[in-house]
Amino acid sequence: MTELLSSIGLDFLFKGFMLNALLAVLMSSVLFGAIGTMAVDNKMAFFSDALGHSATTGIALGIMFGVENELISLIAFGVVIALIINKVRTSGTASTDTVISVFASASIAVGLMLLSKNQSAAQYSSYLVGDILSVTKSELVFLLISMIVILVLWGIIYNRLMLVSINRTFASSRGIRTSLYENLFCAIIAVVVMLSIRWVGILLINSLLILPAAAARNISRNVRQYHLFSIIIALISSVGGLIMSWYIGASSSASIVVVLTVVFVITFLLRRKSGRD
Repeated sequence: MTELLSSIGLDFLFKGFMLNALLAVLMSSVLFGAIGTMAVDNKMAFFSDALGHSATTGIALGIMFGVENELISLIAFGVVIALIINKVRTSGTASTDTVISVFASASIAVGLMLLSKNQSAAQYSSYLVGDILSVTKSELVFLLISMIVILVLWGIIYNRLMLVSINRTFASSRGIRTSLYENLFCAIIAVVVMLSIRWVGILLINSLLILPAAAARNISRNVRQYHLFSIIIALISSVGGLIMSWYIGASSSASIVVVLTVVFVITFLLRRKSGRD
């Protein structure tokens, strides 16, 4: 088996950290591929970007309050800021892109200010580009549990959430608690983003959420294909990017985004060639 894997160029699987990274990529790709479709349809492409920027504040607050596990403070603050953004966004007092931009700018500024005050900014600079090769077995277990819970919840709320995204007024008239489902969606995105932020990086997290769905939208003819292609594209591109990074010695998260970008361009050209609007 060892010789066979080596002969086909898969010898990296013998490295424990690469195997952990591969498993993390597989699980997170499923989440991003599934949830990204709704984010694209709701024109929330920069929502995850704002959440990623807020990670610095989540870390800083965790340090201030003595939270030993960074992930707890990240998820807690991420969910809170996601709910606040959604509240302001749906109030109609400002455009969505303006609201997200304000929160993204403020979050990263406050986070960097607090971290620099405690002389911790340099220590957490790795969050900017991510390091998926640092995934541990305990983190994989937590990611697996989180993935199962999120996908089950996603399956339960998807139909009603879809109706809310299509026509909020109609959904409300059908007795659907629109604010509840919108808040659940935002909270799910926040959890997924914060779970992956240390591995993917603040600068690239938005790409992993949006690009698979955007590429899938170019070639899908119905909702079923849309979701299926989004997950497949996320899986293939993420695994391909990880393997590519191993052989060329580049950043794993950056390599994944490059592959996703290439796939998006290909699907875009296919859409243009088919004459679809």
